Amino acid sequence: MVEIRHETVTANGVRLHVARAGGEPTERPPLVLLHGWPEFWLTWEPVMARLSDRFSLIAPDLRGFGASEKPDPGPSDRAGPEVHAADIVGLLDALGIARAGVVGHDVGASVGQALGRANPDRLTGLFFFDCPYPGIGPRLAQPEMLAEIWYQSFHLKPFAAQVVGASRESCRAYIGHFLRHWAGGNPAAFDAVLDAFTDTFLMPGNLQGGFNWYLSQQAARLSMVRGEAPALPPIAVPTGIRWGTQDPLFPYAWTDRLGETFSRLDLAPFEGAGHFPHRERPDRAAEEIARFFARREA
Repeated sequence: MVEIRHETVTANGVRLHVARAGGEPTERPPLVLLHGWPEFWLTWEPVMARLSDRFSLIAPDLRGFGASEKPDPGPSDRAGPEVHAADIVGLLDALGIARAGVVGHDVGASVGQALGRANPDRLTGLFFFDCPYPGIGPRLAQPEMLAEIWYQSFHLKPFAAQVVGASRESCRAYIGHFLRHWAGGNPAAFDAVLDAFTDTFLMPGNLQGGFNWYLSQQAARLSMVRGEAPALPPIAVPTGIRWGTQDPLFPYAWTDRLGETFSRLDLAPFEGAGHFPHRERPDRAAEEIARFFARREA
């Protein structure tokens, strides 16, 4: 088992819980691992175990998640990608890291894009699994997708956290549904840690903390599904994307416009995985990450 070190770092005025593995950033290339929803740092543990001999690994709980601070205790729209990106820049500053690679998934991939636009000088590269991006556009709300994206609207309700957190059983059923349903290549990928995920989301403020991401993204989501998302210049940071071919939430066909968002794109399908390649197929996920960042060092 890999040794995981835990610490609390104040970044951008917010206390972030950080899980670390591998050598120090002065000894090995630093990688920051950014989770999605419904996740926290633990989602990366299998990958961390496989990469700790090659990288300095830094897996924060984003604000509102896990053991990190919840600066807005109730519903809030102040937890969008730019806010999280500023937290990560503050984290790099606090750790004395000038440049790092960023690996992101789901929410973390959106945060990585914000970093790529605002702080490209701090990045050695970006690597994403199953990456939401503006080019998905109105396809997100196609009739056949409505049964998948219902939760995004539910999370906007002021009672959503109260309903999901009404009991341990209700929280476990809700979080467990997404972890199993979206893991198309290995529905049991989270079974061993489902109780840990449940206990973490039952911590005070964590359900609402995660739902605040959706409150913060609602205007952008509506703009995207209307086909009105503003055109942005492409991100020039070298970007690797591996997209699960069995993802029920983000179909692989949606990769067709990634080149409009990333000008230096390395895209490949991730066969045999759904929405969580890093958890469903950690051996290959770690290999893909290592191979991509090895090219950045060459």
